[in-house]
Amino acid sequence: MTLRPESLAGALAWVSVAAGRPYPMGATVTGDGVNFAVFSAHAQAVDLCLFSPDGIRETARIALPERDGDIWHGYVAGLEAGQLYGFRVHGPYQPALGQRFNPNKLLIDPYAKAWSGRLIWADEVLGYQADSVDGDLSFAVPKSVVVEESHLPAMPTGPRRPLSDSVIYEAHVKGLTMRHPAVPAALRGTYGGVGHPAVIDHLVKLGVTAVELLPVQGFFDDKVLADKALRNYWGYHTMGFFTPAARYAAGSPRAEFRAMVAALHAADIEVILDVVYNHTGEGDEIGPTLSFRGFDNESYYRLTEGGRRYANWSGTGNTVNLSHPMVLRLVSDSLRHWVTDFGIDGFRFDLAPILGRQDPDFAAGSAFFAALRQDPVLAGVKLIAEPWDIGPDGYQLGRFPHPFAEWNAQFRDGLRRYWRGDAGMSGDLAKRLLGSAEQFDWGRRAATSSVNFITAHDGFTLQDLVSFTTKRNLANGEDNRDGHSDNHSDNLGAEGPSTDPRINAARNQRKRNLLATLMLSQGTPMLLAGDEIGHSQGGNNNAYAQDNDTTWIDWAKADGDLAAFVARLTALRAAHPVLRQRQFLHGRYRAGAAVPDVLWHRADGARPDAYDWHDPAFRCLCVELRAAAEGPDLPDVIFAVFNAGPEQALSLPKSQANWQLILDTSCPTAAPCLAQSGLTAPANAVLVFTAAPEGVLL
Repeated sequence: MTLRPESLAGALAWVSVAAGRPYPMGATVTGDGVNFAVFSAHAQAVDLCLFSPDGIRETARIALPERDGDIWHGYVAGLEAGQLYGFRVHGPYQPALGQRFNPNKLLIDPYAKAWSGRLIWADEVLGYQADSVDGDLSFAVPKSVVVEESHLPAMPTGPRRPLSDSVIYEAHVKGLTMRHPAVPAALRGTYGGVGHPAVIDHLVKLGVTAVELLPVQGFFDDKVLADKALRNYWGYHTMGFFTPAARYAAGSPRAEFRAMVAALHAADIEVILDVVYNHTGEGDEIGPTLSFRGFDNESYYRLTEGGRRYANWSGTGNTVNLSHPMVLRLVSDSLRHWVTDFGIDGFRFDLAPILGRQDPDFAAGSAFFAALRQDPVLAGVKLIAEPWDIGPDGYQLGRFPHPFAEWNAQFRDGLRRYWRGDAGMSGDLAKRLLGSAEQFDWGRRAATSSVNFITAHDGFTLQDLVSFTTKRNLANGEDNRDGHSDNHSDNLGAEGPSTDPRINAARNQRKRNLLATLMLSQGTPMLLAGDEIGHSQGGNNNAYAQDNDTTWIDWAKADGDLAAFVARLTALRAAHPVLRQRQFLHGRYRAGAAVPDVLWHRADGARPDAYDWHDPAFRCLCVELRAAAEGPDLPDVIFAVFNAGPEQALSLPKSQANWQLILDTSCPTAAPCLAQSGLTAPANAVLVFTAAPEGVLL
């Protein structure tokens, strides 16, 4: 047993140290002690530091006695779950060569499953200052916690619903629950709040099948935000890939998170996590050394200029090096951990092209994608890519391999422009309605590969999309320079909130049109939490630092009529398989079908010709969808009208003897009725017809 420094030599005389094992990684309770294993290819020595229960006093510093390959490990008898610990790693400090070892820095275990304490932004913590400091910096860094997992009951498996039956709801744990009046005050802003019956009841009534949570893996508030009295609200600077963020827990983060997932599963709702494996919260070369940088900077990060600086394909200062096998193992282990220990049903990968880059080009056959696709634990979960980063050729929409689905920003922008009234957008709308086949129809990918959305956390809310022409981001402290400037938005007559009933009626109509088009399109629909009740962020389209009423959904002002309309849309989608087919539709005759799987119409009933598709005035697009792509035995047909122009006469297709009007966004509460002669398509509205029930005649 080796203890450093000498002043600690008698602090834990009752422990004994043995070689232990190089697996599993991290701290593992086994027998009458704890096995520790960490990775570093370039270190010269690794010290395990034990701390008192309050995290203040270092009680022992033990050199890990064995190294197998690049895994340093040791077994400490006498330790148990709850022990606080960290590491100090010895090696050369040569920043120009990419080596940044500094034993003055207490490091968080990359595999830690819990933390104790908080990060203190003392000057010494920053890398460019602390590297020359000789003092102990452990006071400023959270301690890792030994967690016992062998006794945990198995998590119930979620519904594992196919994407064709899915409606995803992107939400923030705190934003969703912080102002919900039916959630007890102690649970607001927490995992327990998300799992509360009042929240789950809303999701069930809305027709949501999966909740996609913004990052909940352990992260810190950036110093630049802390200096402005702001917070890292979105959480896109992960430091704990195995650790549920404690800020969202009323009690034990792990227990409360598991209970939330179990409650959602009991309601037949899946849980998808937004995960950030492309960069960490350590930033660039002047950022803090908290974990990965101190263990092995050369291995964990992609470096440039001989190692002096960091590749910045993420836009946040650093890029994780997924081409290294041990870093790839870390990410794979993390994903399996969230599936097996927490019951997670899927993942949305932030800046996903980075994960597939191979010095530096993106490759659909990269090691990361191969590892995920062969992993039996991950085989049944949903994998969703955000298909862009700021690296070379950073927009990779449609290029991810099966079974990945992808956020489709072309869908978002196309729908916004069509309903804003931009000229010449009917052809683009046709592509979006059919699942953007030009992007995704290759390699036997499904039409559900396109995750369709109008709004997401990054950008305007739906209410703001129809209320502001320009962003209002001054509260972020960046002089309104941050956030997208080209939002394809429209205030419909007044900037910001309005008391004019005509303006508000037009805004409500625009929102219904956008939502209806989303639910009538092939692909996988995603809603932004709060859009269904008219939540506004006051025009802030980059509210990453707004942990306040700007982002917390105001349930007291909920638009119940809009929520009811969304529920009607999800029910309509669920009732009609033709709206959620797995195969792409190309206007072809399928086996046994008398008509093609899709037919385009003008309002007068004629088929659009090449001139129409390029005519700026062609703003009433009609489509007849059939389920022939799934087989001729599904007697389902939809005729939908998307009129972004003035009111005009409407002719229904002759392929059906009788049609029933089941949705009219200009009259959202109207009951289904038989279509009569002399029909018109209302201005700026969506109409949906289906075959009238048998025996019903005009």
